[in-house]
Amino acid sequence: MAFAIRSPAFAAGGEIPRKHTCEGAGTSPPLAWDDPPANTKGFALICDDPDAPAGTWVHWVIYGIPPEARKLAEGVPATPRLADGSLQGRNDFGTTGYSGPCPPPGTAHRYFFRLSALRSQPALAPGLTKPACLKAIQGQVIATAECVGTYRRR
Repeated sequence: MAFAIRSPAFAAGGEIPRKHTCEGAGTSPPLAWDDPPANTKGFALICDDPDAPAGTWVHWVIYGIPPEARKLAEGVPATPRLADGSLQGRNDFGTTGYSGPCPPPGTAHRYFFRLSALRSQPALAPGLTKPACLKAIQGQVIATAECVGTYRRR
């Protein structure tokens, strides 16, 4: 099998449930992955919306995920450091952790959950933005898995 990520909360390309959006509780969806490449030393995940009116909007930055991890549970706490050692960055809402889809009413937006398997686990501080995280892991990505969900406010 190939390195893949999915959510038990929504089908690939399907609608993200309301509870994971700004119209619900805004909790992070559960995510799970299989078959990371051999020698993976950690993971980083970024969720963003390329359909946002002002350009790509970042909803979640989480990195330092341990190499033995195979999931992120629903409702990851919005804290800079998690119990397993994972670190969370700042999203484009200016907050730490996950902030759910909140597109303007009308057209559905796509939300990309991209998980990178890393050949090393860089020593990083919490609070990185997407650009800072991508810079920190540059040259360390072995493979990337992607899961896409959609959401439309009515």
